[in-house]
Formats: sequence, structure tokens, C-alpha cells
Amino acid sequence: MSQTRIPCLLMRGGTSKGAYFLHDDLPDDGSLRDRVLLAVMGSPDTRQIDGIGGADSLTSKVAIIRPSQRVDADVDYLFAQVLVDEARVDYGQNCGNMLAGVGPFAIERGLVKASGPVTAVRIFMENTGQLATAQVPTPNGQVEYTGDTRIDGVPGHAAPLVISFANIAGSSCGALLPTGNSCDLVDGIEVTCIDNGMPVILLRAEDLGLSGQESREVLDADGALKARLESIRLQMGPCMNLGDVSQRNVPKMCLVSAPRQGGTLSTRSFIPHRCHASIGVFGAVSVASACLIEGTIAHGIAVAGTGDQQRLSVEHPSGEFSIEVRLHNGALTSCGLIRTARLLFDGYVCIPAALWTQA
Repeated sequence: MSQTRIPCLLMRGGTSKGAYFLHDDLPDDGSLRDRVLLAVMGSPDTRQIDGIGGADSLTSKVAIIRPSQRVDADVDYLFAQVLVDEARVDYGQNCGNMLAGVGPFAIERGLVKASGPVTAVRIFMENTGQLATAQVPTPNGQVEYTGDTRIDGVPGHAAPLVISFANIAGSSCGALLPTGNSCDLVDGIEVTCIDNGMPVILLRAEDLGLSGQESREVLDADGALKARLESIRLQMGPCMNLGDVSQRNVPKMCLVSAPRQGGTLSTRSFIPHRCHASIGVFGAVSVASACLIEGTIAHGIAVAGTGDQQRLSVEHPSGEFSIEVRLHNGALTSCGLIRTARLLFDGYVCIPAALWTQA
């Protein structure tokens, strides 16, 4: 056989799409596994024509899942971002959208048994050492993908899948405000550095001569803007306890402005060098969290309510993302969100046997 066949589920998780694997179906050696994942996606190639990647960072993602040995989790989830045009796989972050498919995958593959109309799947996120719980709809003992819930960035409707998080502050940087400040000055621009599940640097769009309502295409074509954002990102990476971030996908950069569609805040997020079609799950959580912290870039712009439980609507280029935030004595304690997922393909993905032949 000239091809090695690897069991794989192709799934949409939230507004992302990627390959989901059982840990034991991939090589144990990390460098070999990376080469296998590059071959699976067809990287490096801007078209990813020789793999199953979709020529976009949002569709060049991998979830690796195994039964957990922890008493507080059912499965362990490792996220891998396979770069499109580089021969590199990045494990330096979580992906909350791909996380939406982990619970369904665990049930589909028999790692968790469906129990009742809704099955709770406790997930340990290996990238950052944090926990999440996914409430997966399972009527009749099977995952239900069809429903009437719509999320912006995905056409049509699907079954709602509720994900809750606790204790994700500082998951990558060690602190919610990793620089110790709610606002810092770099290159003459005020920024807020925050990590509530995803390291993000917030900037006012107006401070960069923008309205914050520009299209993704306009922002991607603005070379001067992207160079300025990258300069700030590289300088603040070490200040956020991330070290040299020149070869990393974090921190993300996010332009914020006043909401225009009745939400809490309007965003244009970069991941980190291309403008996101929407906004990542954990990126949205970090942005929403900043809206409630006095002195941040977001706090002065956001239209937020009061109380210990708030729903914050983060506007983005293709709609909005709602985050449920809970506080206690003014401190963030937990957050939750509604996502959807869908199983797209169940089978085998093939790579050249010369690269790897399973034992």
C-alpha cells in the first residue's frame, strides 16, 4: 500500500472546521506527528490542494482526543493549528470553536457513553491545562446535530451545545492582566493585554485612524496597519510572559470600537496576521472580560450592564458572539457560551506510506 489510512472524523466545531483524531491513531513521536498532520492538511501550500485543509487558518485545524486519567475530566483534548503556508504546527493556544466538536466526538467514538437527553462531557484542555464542560444533546442515546439554534458565521441552524468554563484566567500568560496593568502604552498607542482563555491585545480602532467597521478585506489589504500591529505584538509578547512570539499565533490582536448593532462592543480580530471572519471563542471571552474591568481599553467603550451575571454581545464582521459572564464581588468567576457542531465525514484520511506506516 502506498498510502497510510488514518481513522478520522471531519467536523465543524462552531465557526471552524477540522480533523478530529483519537490520540492512539497518530504517531507517539511529536515531530513525526507534526509531519503527519502537515500531510493530512496539505501544508505548506496556500491552496492546501494535496490535503483536506481548506486554504484558511479556520479550516486547517486538528483536535487530538484521548480518555483522561484525571478524576475531574472524561477526555483530554489537544488542539493543533496547522499553518497553511508554513511547515509548522502550533500548540500554543486553545481553540474554543474546535472544542465544540470534542464532546460529540467523544460520544461518537465511544469514549463517553450517552446518558439521557443531554450528556455532560468534561474536557481537559491540554494546551493550557484548563477544564471545560460540554452539554451535548443526546436524545435516544445518540448525538443530535439537528436543531433550531443559529450562530453567526455558520449558515443554517443546528442543535445547541452549551460549553462552560471555570478558572481560565491567565491560562497562557499566568494572569488575567499579564502586564499587571489594565492599560499600557506602546509605540504611542494605548493597549490592554488580557488572557481569559486566550492572550489578546486590545487597541482602539480610532487610535489607528480607523472606524472599527472596516471589512475584513479592507483590513487585510492594509499593509501599514498590519505592520504596526505586528510591531506592537512582538514588543508586548515578552511583557505578557509569552516570550518571543514571532513564530507563534498568540497573542491575538483586536481592534475595538463602539457597538453598532445593539451589542456590547464591536471588534475586528487578527489571528494574528489576518483579519478573522468573525472572532474566536476564547478571544471573544477575553474581550468580553475586558469590558467589565475598569481602566481597560474596552471598558471605556463597551455598553455593559450591571449585576453578577451578564450576557455580553461581542460584535464581529459576520455578526455577534454572546458570552455569559459570572462575577463574585466584582471578580470574574466563570463564563459560558452556546455553540453548535456537525459531523461532516467519518472515514479515513490518507497520507503517503513513505511518511508513516502504522505499526
